[in-house]
Amino acid sequence: MFNGVLHSTNLYDSDEMVGYRERAASLCLKQGNDEQVLLVTSSRDPNCWVIPGGGIEPNEDTSAAARREAFEEAGVRGNTEACLGNFIDTERKLRTCVFILRVNEELDDWEDSSRIGRRRHWFSLQEARAALLELKASQAYYIDSLVQHFASAKRANATESDKSEESKK
Repeated sequence: MFNGVLHSTNLYDSDEMVGYRERAASLCLKQGNDEQVLLVTSSRDPNCWVIPGGGIEPNEDTSAAARREAFEEAGVRGNTEACLGNFIDTERKLRTCVFILRVNEELDDWEDSSRIGRRRHWFSLQEARAALLELKASQAYYIDSLVQHFASAKRANATESDKSEESKK
């Protein structure tokens, strides 16, 4: 349960003056494709690509916030999978919980596309990391964590497969 402080519609982990703003973000992946991630243009700079994410609303859990932000900013719906962790941006005083979101629907028109002209684009993991390093370096670590997550899952599956083969002998 969250034990933070609420100011306006932003959640903080303690007093607003010293605490970190709580956020949620989605690394949006196509169904059945772990090699592409969806980025959106920043609301502040249309030449800057970012990962969809934003503040957590009162009484909203982090995975619901991640799905909502992906819908509002990227016009996609999907299911959240693993939480890759909480990432701290000490400079901007943000704590972001990052989820994998498997996209199962892409809207042609969505809230931020019509309201502020936001665009979205599917990038390879390597291209996404490079784009984020240009102007949003703190988010490049999200991609690194995703790659580590997949590598760990692959190792775990290989170990299980080896155990299964051994038990058949």
